Amino acid sequence: MVWIPGGEFSMGAQAAESMNEVGMQATKDSRPIHRVYVDGFFMDKTDVTNAEFARFVKATGYVTIAERKPRAEDFPGAPPENLVAGAVIFSPPDHMVPLTDHYQWWAYVHGANWRHPDGPQTDLKGKENYPVVDVGYPDALAYAKWAGKRLPTEAEWEFAARGGLSGKLYPWGDEFRPSGKWMANTHQGQFPIKDTGEDGHIGASAVAIFPPNGYGLYDMAGNVWQWTSDWYRPDYYARLMAAGSKITRNPEGPSASYDPAEPNDKKRVQRGGSFLCTDQYCSRYMVGTRGKGEVSTGTNHLGFRCVSVPGQKVAAPAS
Repeated sequence: MVWIPGGEFSMGAQAAESMNEVGMQATKDSRPIHRVYVDGFFMDKTDVTNAEFARFVKATGYVTIAERKPRAEDFPGAPPENLVAGAVIFSPPDHMVPLTDHYQWWAYVHGANWRHPDGPQTDLKGKENYPVVDVGYPDALAYAKWAGKRLPTEAEWEFAARGGLSGKLYPWGDEFRPSGKWMANTHQGQFPIKDTGEDGHIGASAVAIFPPNGYGLYDMAGNVWQWTSDWYRPDYYARLMAAGSKITRNPEGPSASYDPAEPNDKKRVQRGGSFLCTDQYCSRYMVGTRGKGEVSTGTNHLGFRCVSVPGQKVAAPAS
């Protein structure tokens, strides 16, 4: 872990001149920019790896959500043959599809889980140092508690990702490829049908391949998304501003989740973007932007890292 000194910063992302929800535009829920102060904390240098998660599972016997058969009471009306353990996997179509329908490139794959990250035919051989994926929020919480740590708040995550820089687009500055150098594992080619791998990687990569940010943290943009502890609401930043405080200290997110697009789903904030982010569709590798995810859903482009504070008592896991 590395020490993140804490301090005051401007949280969120600026509005672009032409507003939309794809490409190089910041997401609407990343605004307004507001002032935040966070206390210092330690953060994992990298995402939790397959090797680290395997040690946790060996020590505890923990079974992740993706390895458990879904319960009929949680999915009323679902045919019994559909109640099979699995995870949501990126499945690129063989032809161009409208970018307004993400179901065209995501599929629930039976047998996909952290041991089989891209489906039952895959394994972890040679991927011990890759980030663990296909983990739900409770899975990440359970690992963090076992390790004597916790998950970062969204504010802690963004402060750390900025690496001591102020108001920059990326964890390393304002240029996506300074001097032509790739700084993160993202998507090249034509989204979603083909990643050409110009950055040296197609799909996820091992951790710490690309340069660290100013605090010594790796992969704070791209590779895999990272869970944070905040419930998701698109209007949370606006609510903080409306409360009238010039600086919010150590915000922990709203008291409950609400996503107008899927009001019945409990969602937590995800940060950092992934190997699927591209200026053609999703540029969430921009440091102030946000993601969201249903707490029990694991995908093959989502992992996590942990934080700790000396002397801080770790709470029991809760979904």
